[in-house]
Amino acid sequence: QLRLVESGGGLVQTGGSLRLSCAASGFTLDYYAIGWFRQAPGKKHEGVSCISGSSGYTNYADSVKGRFTISRDNAKNSVYLQMNNLKPEDTAVYYCAADNSGLAFRLCRLSADGMDYWGKGTLVTVSS
Repeated sequence: QLRLVESGGGLVQTGGSLRLSCAASGFTLDYYAIGWFRQAPGKKHEGVSCISGSSGYTNYADSVKGRFTISRDNAKNSVYLQMNNLKPEDTAVYYCAADNSGLAFRLCRLSADGMDYWGKGTLVTVSS
């Protein structure tokens, strides 16, 4: 069964840190671009960060630049999102998604459209 599984969410105070993990099973992530998305209650999906299959290209939403860092370890078939200096507005369910479109090895995108696989999400709650 092909799937992505997120972990690492939880409750943290403002200014705290969390590290999210996205692990793939049933397929290898090597050539997939991976994106992290989030959805807060009553809001649309928001692209947070992404990394290309080669790891040579990353992108971040303006709201998280300088605070979040995306990385990948293909040997562990996993992608990570290090989140520092968390704010209450970061509270959301965080999802990872895999993209195997033609440019996925060199580039990535913060759009949720057309992703091949999605995880079920992990909840991040930041208290004020």
